[in-house]
Amino acid sequence: MKPSFSKIHDSFKLNGNHFNPKYLKELAIDFIKDGEPYEVQIGSFLINWLDQNECVNVSTSGSTGIPKTIKLAKEAMVNSAIATGLFFNLKPTNKALHCLPSSYIAGKMMLVRAMVLGLEIDCVNPTSKLQINKNKTYHFSAMVPLQVRNNSNAIHNIKTLIIGGSKVSKSLEAQLIESPCNSYETYGMTETVTHVAVRQLQSKFLKVQPYFKALPSIHFSQDHRQCLVIKAPKITNTVVVTNDIVRLITDTSFELLGRYDNVINSGGVKLFPEQIEAKLHVILKQRFMVAGIKDETLGEKLVLIIENPSEAITTILNKIKTLKTLDKFEIPKAIYALDAFVETNSGKLQRGKTLKKVLV
Repeated sequence: MKPSFSKIHDSFKLNGNHFNPKYLKELAIDFIKDGEPYEVQIGSFLINWLDQNECVNVSTSGSTGIPKTIKLAKEAMVNSAIATGLFFNLKPTNKALHCLPSSYIAGKMMLVRAMVLGLEIDCVNPTSKLQINKNKTYHFSAMVPLQVRNNSNAIHNIKTLIIGGSKVSKSLEAQLIESPCNSYETYGMTETVTHVAVRQLQSKFLKVQPYFKALPSIHFSQDHRQCLVIKAPKITNTVVVTNDIVRLITDTSFELLGRYDNVINSGGVKLFPEQIEAKLHVILKQRFMVAGIKDETLGEKLVLIIENPSEAITTILNKIKTLKTLDKFEIPKAIYALDAFVETNSGKLQRGKTLKKVLV
């Protein structure tokens, strides 16, 4: 059967049951009327997917700007699902675990992949601590980093796990090293219908890869700022110009350096917060971020903001100064503590708003 948004694969199952479009629509209506909040989200999306419109409205997360609603072509979502299936060798009747909110693109795409590829998908409440059937093996799932961290004793049931929504920290990477689950960090956005590239993380059976690799039919280049430019003709008719500074390895692979918006120019030296944070993860267990604030001498000075620090600021600064991996320019000029960082509704850190809390 040729994949199409108007068709559902014969092998598709949801929570153990086969559904054709008619009965899937009935299930969606039942979810909306009597389901748990996460099932209402699933039902609402399925109703939209099964209607006659060629597009669906999707909300962006708002992590790097004001949240907005954009239209995505259903055929583009089908093509994205096919690319993921090819990259990870997913087959009809493979088992999938759906544990993301279906109000956002990542959760919607788990359902699309199941319907297009013929996966047997189980849906659970998308909380930080998941109720996963430990006696069942899943071929594929997607989680945010917080879920992976909080369910480390259960992900051994999952053969292939993609992790997105926010950056995978060094401490989480270390946690996954002895896991039999093959994990991948994803790169993408709502406009590219979730991930267009993935980076393989270390596991019991796979060696870590330093670079992101493109999914099928995706190609990369750079603009004058060295920011990533994405060409994905089967997903979007326009070239996507990002604000992510990269080192381009080939036209299908890159190393992610940091956000153009986040780059700190301190005394003429360009500092990438994401790279500095990766080095600081060795000593800082609480959530933290680095940023630049205006300085008369340096133009911008590097500062560290920690959420509920467990040690005295002077103790933390002394530990930082002992890190051999940090250049002298990467040592924060000041450290601030906050009770809580500012997040989007989907749990992503809002750097700009968090920094404003410090400067008030």
